[in-house]
This record gives sequence, structure tokens and C-alpha cells, in this order.
Amino acid sequence: MREKKIRVILASDHAGYELKEKLKDVLKENDIPFEDLSPEFVKDDDYPDIAFKAGRKVVKERARGVLVCGTGTGMCIAANKVRGVRAALAYDEKSARLSRQHNDSNVLCIGARMVDEVTARNILRVWLTTRFLEGRHARRINKIKEYERG
Repeated sequence: MREKKIRVILASDHAGYELKEKLKDVLKENDIPFEDLSPEFVKDDDYPDIAFKAGRKVVKERARGVLVCGTGTGMCIAANKVRGVRAALAYDEKSARLSRQHNDSNVLCIGARMVDEVTARNILRVWLTTRFLEGRHARRINKIKEYERG
């Protein structure tokens, strides 16, 4: 399914917990190692805390992240506050593919209330197998990195 060995940091809030659990199957089926930062359902959790923790781990370990909340938007906004994270909200296979090809996204955000399970699985599969195209896209990513450095 993939060219080089990747590791996934997986996390969700209460609204995304059920879908996150189902997405584990995609990772297991493809022998992709992962760490689940949300192993138990927590009713009153807050998505920013989860996204910040996952984002820091993604950057530190040079891993990829998969974050699931109700719409995917909150996790995406919060994760993108972590320097080095390029989180993308994907709602179909095309948006997932382009987020990797053009933006070299290292965190995928999915909205459990926005997409069904089959679509979410397909989004994840596409995102995991799509390579960054580099070229003119690398120039743009480098501008983001430069901005983050201040």
C-alpha cells in the first residue's frame, strides 16, 4: 500500500471516537504501525488538547497523523497551530489526494458527522498511498516552513 515505512498517530475526540476505531482496521490491514492517543471514549474531552498533543508527536517523530472529530474542522484548526504540522480536512478522495500531492499534508482530519464510514476508509487509504509531487509545490511548502521559523 505504501512505498516507505510510515507511522501514524491516531486520535479523536468524543464525536470522532467511533469512526476512529473503525479506521484502525485500514491501518491494521496494511501493516501500518500506529499509536492511538485516544484509546478510550471520554465524553467531555476537548479537541484542541487532543490535536495539540497529536500534532506535537507527529512533528517530533516525523510521523503522520489522523485526527477525527465531529466536522474535522476543529481538529484541523488546532493541529495547524503546531509548528511543522500541515493538517488538511478531507471530505472525499480527491481532497485527500490533493492534500498530499500539492500540500504534503502530514495530518489528515476527518469529520465523523460529515462522511460515512466507507468514504472515511477510502479517504484514509488514498491519503496514505499518495506521494507529494514536489516541484513547484515544494517551493510553496518551503515558504510555509520559512514563515513558521519567523
